[in-house]
Amino acid sequence: MSTGSRATTIAEVARQAGVSPATVSRVMNGRFLGEPHVEQRVRSVAQELNYWPNFRARSFALGKTNTVAFLVPDLSNPAFHAALTGLSSAAAEDAYRALVADSAESADDERLLATELRGRCDALVLCAPRMDEDDLVRVTEELAPVVLLNRSSPRVSAPTIAVDSHAGIERLARHLYDLGHRRIAYLEGPAGVANANRLKGIADVTEATSGIEIVRIAGGAGSRDGLDAAAAVAEAEVTAVLAFNDLVAIGLVHGLLGRGIRVPDDISVTGFDDIAFAQFMSPSLTTVSVPHEELGVLAWERMRALIEGTTPKHDVLFQPRLEVRESTAPPPRAD
Repeated sequence: MSTGSRATTIAEVARQAGVSPATVSRVMNGRFLGEPHVEQRVRSVAQELNYWPNFRARSFALGKTNTVAFLVPDLSNPAFHAALTGLSSAAAEDAYRALVADSAESADDERLLATELRGRCDALVLCAPRMDEDDLVRVTEELAPVVLLNRSSPRVSAPTIAVDSHAGIERLARHLYDLGHRRIAYLEGPAGVANANRLKGIADVTEATSGIEIVRIAGGAGSRDGLDAAAAVAEAEVTAVLAFNDLVAIGLVHGLLGRGIRVPDDISVTGFDDIAFAQFMSPSLTTVSVPHEELGVLAWERMRALIEGTTPKHDVLFQPRLEVRESTAPPPRAD
């Protein structure tokens, strides 16, 4: 069912879900204590009707909570922890605290989770969201104030602090090419903008460079994904791998070593992010460095301006810095 371009009302959601408007309000604000199947029915109807609570009106009526929501795709990723550290420390100086949630890499769940979080807080920081572009535009408009961290979009008017992953993966690919690697695997991340930007960077390198071949291998965003991909990498007959991020690279290195494949003697491996463990693993990981904690601080600066009703500073696009370490070397010479 669709209500077209007209905004859906809470009464329409209540009528279709067979509950009262007060129940819909409690569900969407994360304060419903009734039967789980009722909550699920309300959420399903709200999603079907594209219902969005009016948080501007709610904030006016209830006043400030001095809490900002921080939504990430995976709390186990140290890169997101670093961004949270920067954000929460900076927010604490202004007497704000952060409420954190993990969407478990589910783009489908992000919108509803963002809506629920926003119902409990004064503002929302979306860190590396996986949702599609249309949902992202609507979330940033309807749940304002919102700051977008580690993703950018020309259609989004919310303040944005992002990382040029296109340029970062290019630097890593060219580093491997300069070492002499010609058949390289890209161990992909979850479907979404971050993976697409890396693919564009890789495509630019292959188009501009003769003799290089990139083999795409399905992966993910966690160390288990890298570990599970070790067999496919070993069978691909490549001499180097560009992993989606450091966690994937770390899992891959472990998986390759378990198969008797030496890194970097047999296969070179690169990551992306430069998490703290990257330089302390053995071999230390070649990657591109992203200042995630600083990103969190800058995100709060923009958010504070929005909350205070002033103009935020300009958007920022960080250029990752290449960090060459022990996990990359020239390819082995043919016998």
